[in-house]
Amino acid sequence: MDPVEDTLRRLREAFSSGRTRPAEFRAAQLQGLGRFLQDNRQLLLDALAQDLHKSAFEADMSEFILCQNEVDLALRSLHTWMKDEPVTTNLLTKLDSAFIRKEPFGLVLIIAPWNYPLNLTLVPLVGAIAAGNCVVLKPSEISKGTEKVLAEVLPRYLDQSCFAVVLGGPEDTGRLLEHRFDHILFTGSPRVGKIVMAAAAKHLTPVTLELGGKNPCYVDDDCDPQTVANRVTWFRYFNAGQTCVAPDYVLCSPETRERLLPALQNAITRFYGDDPQSSPNLGRIISQKHFKRLQGLLGCGRVAIGGQSDESELYIGESPLPCRSLLGRGPSSLQGPRLKASPLPAGQAW
Repeated sequence: MDPVEDTLRRLREAFSSGRTRPAEFRAAQLQGLGRFLQDNRQLLLDALAQDLHKSAFEADMSEFILCQNEVDLALRSLHTWMKDEPVTTNLLTKLDSAFIRKEPFGLVLIIAPWNYPLNLTLVPLVGAIAAGNCVVLKPSEISKGTEKVLAEVLPRYLDQSCFAVVLGGPEDTGRLLEHRFDHILFTGSPRVGKIVMAAAAKHLTPVTLELGGKNPCYVDDDCDPQTVANRVTWFRYFNAGQTCVAPDYVLCSPETRERLLPALQNAITRFYGDDPQSSPNLGRIISQKHFKRLQGLLGCGRVAIGGQSDESELYIGESPLPCRSLLGRGPSSLQGPRLKASPLPAGQAW
């Protein structure tokens, strides 16, 4: 029998037996997830540093704290979430009692991206556990260090009859999607989101998609340029810009652009020093494939700040996001082409 098919059969049998339904079981799994985060903090920090050159501060902000808060919230709220919700009756149901009962879907598939490989794997998992489901986790094969920890260590903290981690690349994920699930959660690119949606539609499976998009940042002439530069720089370079809601480009007047450019340079220097490549706080591009794609884009426009690259470190210099004029004088790029020279949007997992 196909190993994946055997895993899915085992998980479905566990769900059908009612094993995941009691509040005590759900709480025990959530507590196990919390212990996984606490016991393996250094191991996970090392994996995130290997994958994305994440500093401990950035890992805490974008991965650990969010995951732990989600676990804590679920444990505090579990019994409230599971309670039947009374509803009013009408003339036909006056002699009856009416209520809404929240039932688990069954077998849930979570397909995670590489840009926040811990957060965007475990936060959906918390919800699936709290709702009483069995779960198949598919971490991104691109964030190899974190994938390894999730595959080898996480199962020790959960009931393996109800939870499984499945590995593989795009072809393996495609074959996985041929199976029927009761709910699918996917974070990533619209292109792959369409593939997931099409596969789910064959089984009428409900889906939750969190997809990347474009995020323009409008700067009014009355704004303080240094305040804008500080805020834009902080989030543009957080996780090396590999965030689905990072600002993609600035919309402003030519006059504001001229004031904003030196302010951006000042903010970059303040945050990352005179030599950003040596800064422990500036991440790296996830893979050589994406590095080469971004490096190619740098040749399509005028680079006003930075732009250096080092393939051995997957490092691309601190060029700011593109800036577009609102007054009809055409685009004025601070880095590369109008919309595409900033680092890769989040979640393009395969």
